Amino acid sequence: MANRSPNPIAKETQFDELGLSDCMLQALEHVGYLEPTPVQAGLIPRALAGVDVMGQAQTGTGKTASFLIPILERLESTGRGSPPQAIALVPTRELAVQVHGEAQKLAHGRRTRSLALYGGKPIRGQIEKLERGTDIVIGTPGRVLDHIGRQTLMLNKIRMVVLDEADRMLDIGFRPDIEKILRRCPKARQTLLLSATVPASVERLARRYMNDPESLDFSPQNVAVETIDQYYFTVAPEKKFSLLVALLQRENPTQAIIFCRTKRGTERTHHRLKKKFKSVDSIHGDLAQRVRDRVMSAFREGKVCLLVATDVVGRGIDVSGVSHIINYDVPAFCDDYVHRVGRTGRMGREGVAYTFITPEEGPQLTRIEMRINRLLKRDEIEGFEATGEVSRSSGNAAPEAQPSQPKPRPGQRKRRIRRAL
Repeated sequence: MANRSPNPIAKETQFDELGLSDCMLQALEHVGYLEPTPVQAGLIPRALAGVDVMGQAQTGTGKTASFLIPILERLESTGRGSPPQAIALVPTRELAVQVHGEAQKLAHGRRTRSLALYGGKPIRGQIEKLERGTDIVIGTPGRVLDHIGRQTLMLNKIRMVVLDEADRMLDIGFRPDIEKILRRCPKARQTLLLSATVPASVERLARRYMNDPESLDFSPQNVAVETIDQYYFTVAPEKKFSLLVALLQRENPTQAIIFCRTKRGTERTHHRLKKKFKSVDSIHGDLAQRVRDRVMSAFREGKVCLLVATDVVGRGIDVSGVSHIINYDVPAFCDDYVHRVGRTGRMGREGVAYTFITPEEGPQLTRIEMRINRLLKRDEIEGFEATGEVSRSSGNAAPEAQPSQPKPRPGQRKRRIRRAL
């Protein structure tokens, strides 16, 4: 593995300095992309040069366009019925839909065909579109592998592979599926790996399946985005919902995501909130895909103001209007906090996050603060004043040395996350 480098862009860069075609520059102007983000300015030239790149960047930094632009620029003209030349693997159905939509926008002025493959949708329609031919496939590993097994998706012409949110895909148990897919792709390909964090599991995947990748690090000095104000409330468990109502009335958010740890808790909170507020909906892994698509579409369009969700939307979903994040339940793992909070403050906008802490959850609060290298500010609402400070742990350990709950046995964490989503 090459040494990881910090953001290589020292000065402001314009899109017309990145070696892009006139067609792409016109498409960028059409969609309103005025200048590249640091991730785009750093990654696009290296991807256009054909090298393998492992890029570390938080969500909300423009990394989707950073890999779609080189893909679109490097596609070759093909005829009807041709197999795909590029494939992007993503961890969730919602992210597949989002990346597909971005690909369609950036392909303005081109006759480029892209297709999203994910579960919960009739497979017959996807097969028919594959038979007609497509240039780019964006899919979840499970559904992609399903098509490979049916021989409806051929990877022999793949020239570019993208692993988006790689740490998340490995985290929820997709490693065997990813490896099966990568082994089906030609060895003479370009691979781009994008990840918010680069744990040992991601490093091992990169070493095995990438060709001498360049490592670019676009992570901020502090994990939590600086434009996000972060607060906590100390609250008794039986008063959490009343505090949630009072907080929403005080803040009157443009749009807010309220994170719960379980599907059952999400449903219960959703139904109670509907009696208090308009424009409330929920999303979790037990919902039919058509319902999840409808909810996310309404949320993106601003028709839903309050979205109650599990961590199924904790990563990779770009909804620019989110002004507030409320952690109704403390996340099970510190990295989940980082990605939840990252749903607001998108692309440098301001945002605010609130976390509800019961008195016995003080150690979890400490570990979150150690993870982001920042203290959350205490907040209070009249009538919900805390009876005392939460009991924090000493904070002498390394941020991830003590997980927020007993370390799970191998495979246990994957099953727990799948149930929660």
